[in-house]
Amino acid sequence: MQNTETNRIENKEQLNEDFEQEVIAFLNYKEGGIIYVGINKNGQVVGVEDVDLTQLQIKDRIKNNIQPSTLGLFDVTVETIDNKEVIKVIISSGTEKPYYLRKKGRTPEGCYIRVGSSKERMTERMIDDMYAKRIKNTLKEIDSPRQELTFNQLKIYYEEHGLKLNDNYLQNLDLLTSEGKYNYNAFLLADENNVSIKLVKYVGTNKLELLENLEFGNRCLITATQRILDRLDVENTTYAKIEYFGRKEQEKIDSKALKEAVINAIVHNDYSYGNSPIIELYSDRIEITSAGGLPQELSQEEFLEGVTAPRNKELIRVFKDVDLIENIGSGVLRILDAYDKSCFKFMEHFLRVSFNYKENPFEYEDTAKTKSSKLGSKKSSKLAVSEEQILQLCKTEKSLKEIAQHFGYKDVYKFKNNYINKLIEQDKLQMTIPDKPKSRNQKYIIK
Repeated sequence: MQNTETNRIENKEQLNEDFEQEVIAFLNYKEGGIIYVGINKNGQVVGVEDVDLTQLQIKDRIKNNIQPSTLGLFDVTVETIDNKEVIKVIISSGTEKPYYLRKKGRTPEGCYIRVGSSKERMTERMIDDMYAKRIKNTLKEIDSPRQELTFNQLKIYYEEHGLKLNDNYLQNLDLLTSEGKYNYNAFLLADENNVSIKLVKYVGTNKLELLENLEFGNRCLITATQRILDRLDVENTTYAKIEYFGRKEQEKIDSKALKEAVINAIVHNDYSYGNSPIIELYSDRIEITSAGGLPQELSQEEFLEGVTAPRNKELIRVFKDVDLIENIGSGVLRILDAYDKSCFKFMEHFLRVSFNYKENPFEYEDTAKTKSSKLGSKKSSKLAVSEEQILQLCKTEKSLKEIAQHFGYKDVYKFKNNYINKLIEQDKLQMTIPDKPKSRNQKYIIK
């Protein structure tokens, strides 16, 4: 790895007093950027002594010392480089520019921008121009059509991931306007709303003959998203061939790319004009269309390189909290791991992702097994599971998601109830954080 600083990469030997200034410079820069803590200015990897503490300090300083809110605009991860642990802070280009130091305000002393491989103070003219260009009609400031909302489903999702929403969750998740009313983010995440995402299925390669017309929604956007993913999992055929040395499989659509495309369409959709994403299945392809096109400050080339400018950062933050999003900015790159850039179609007011179906690659008898149309049916790629196999896998710490995916299970909670809980009761398996069984950092290891 080359550790050279660029217009999008900043190296810091340690967490110092100007850290927030570097973050602000990337927030105000059109491409965002990455800060490595544990690499010096010469590109030498020195590592971070206390990774956990430093991560907490980074999150706390970004959250509390920078304005406007940075929720959903940054991610903090740990990487091992040259056998040393360093911290990688991924920062998206902000949607509420200019960002500034809370204690300095929106002044030249508080506002910075990336110029080349360094940060520079912004002039008053730059600050005024940037502020004037800010899109005022954000979901955060759009009143919810209904002001009597409940969030029981949202609370359950957080609890399932080891997180508890306190009494200030409406403010913490930016679900209120500046006037204290429920905003459109709250409306989308409420137990009941009138936002519907359509899934349409056609007989052929055009829209002439409709086969099925489904609607998912009118409820918490997280629930709607999960139900759409479940339905598409059913539609995604797995071709299989049994051979002497084992089983070969290929999906009709790459499942990881499909999931990323659906979630990206939902969280980046422009809901301000009442439009929702639509998913269309043809006989030869699937198309996922979201409203809004690319953000004004993002070019097609930057988008395809994984540069992010989140449209709905509050939604992204919530989806990340409940593990529907793993890392900010990774979705497009995951799609491009499986498909060519031509799968994206850029329009002025819409963005479409199209995946052509893969044909059965096996020459002999077609042993393709289509999943049952009944949701919750077993996927053909699941492996037989024995206690011994799970215990063998858990000789080193593994998360529930890692264990379930190893055996081909997408429903991690069903897998946990069927296998993991029994092994814990039998005292063969143990949690790494027994005091917090629902912690998002929970892992399992043999006793």
